[in-house]
Amino acid sequence: MKIFVTGASGYIGQAVAGALARAGHEVFGLVRSREKAAALGALEVRPVLGTMEEPDTYREAALGCSVLIHCAAEYTRRYMELDRGTIDTLVAGARETGRPRLFIYTSGVWVYGNTGQGSVDEAAPPNPPAMVVQRVAHEEAVLQADGGNLRTLVVRPGCVYGGRGGLTSGWFESALAGGAARVVGEGQNRWAMIHVEDLADLYVRAAQSPWRREVFNATDRSRFTVLECARAASRAAGADGKVELVSAEAAAQQFGPMVEGFLLDQHCDSRKAVRMLGWQPCHGGFADGAERYFEAWKATAGR
Repeated sequence: MKIFVTGASGYIGQAVAGALARAGHEVFGLVRSREKAAALGALEVRPVLGTMEEPDTYREAALGCSVLIHCAAEYTRRYMELDRGTIDTLVAGARETGRPRLFIYTSGVWVYGNTGQGSVDEAAPPNPPAMVVQRVAHEEAVLQADGGNLRTLVVRPGCVYGGRGGLTSGWFESALAGGAARVVGEGQNRWAMIHVEDLADLYVRAAQSPWRREVFNATDRSRFTVLECARAASRAAGADGKVELVSAEAAAQQFGPMVEGFLLDQHCDSRKAVRMLGWQPCHGGFADGAERYFEAWKATAGR
């Protein structure tokens, strides 16, 4: 299949684009610069130079693909505006072709809000923190767009780790720079997590599936606390397991509204993806493999 991926040089998008190419698909990836385009070429992904701000830069490439995957996230004040604009552009383009198309939208488990000790699955109503309230509306717009030749799916990844790292890279960075991994709050909360390669595998299976108008959680079965994960990261980085607890108020000065997400306590069930996509995460959790993930983070960060 011909597949178009937004955010193809990003943490999730690059892993997804690369996995799809390895599965034998012809993949086109949206990137901002020629430097990033060269990195995609090494993955056998065809770069499309453009931006979400300028839909005309990617519309033609997207129209020629049977699967459209939106992984891009522009972490600016225009985040949600650009996210919705890209959804609308890809959906309209898919309908314009009049041919069978699949659109996969990337959301996240933060839309569930706090779940505490109880587990939630895709049937649970969203209870999002303020920073992702609009994402729920975007999910609904994607699902409502399903019809006729257009199929739509939503993927909700947990906190992604492995490779260059996502939020988990902050533990390595702070342990190296300050001798202790920084944790927002007391660290007794649990993040729903997923390794980046396991997540990419789910996207490959979703792209090849017959399903429509479905939501899939993407999390592993680990239940480590944030504190346990940070201590493992600290040991891996040579900081002897030391952690520094940072108040939410202090962290908000650096991270803004994202702090609310850092404090979430979540347990998300992904058995639907196992059952319907034949997906099975291979990695057992961040804390168990922290030394491996530290070495991978160092290599990708040029440390």
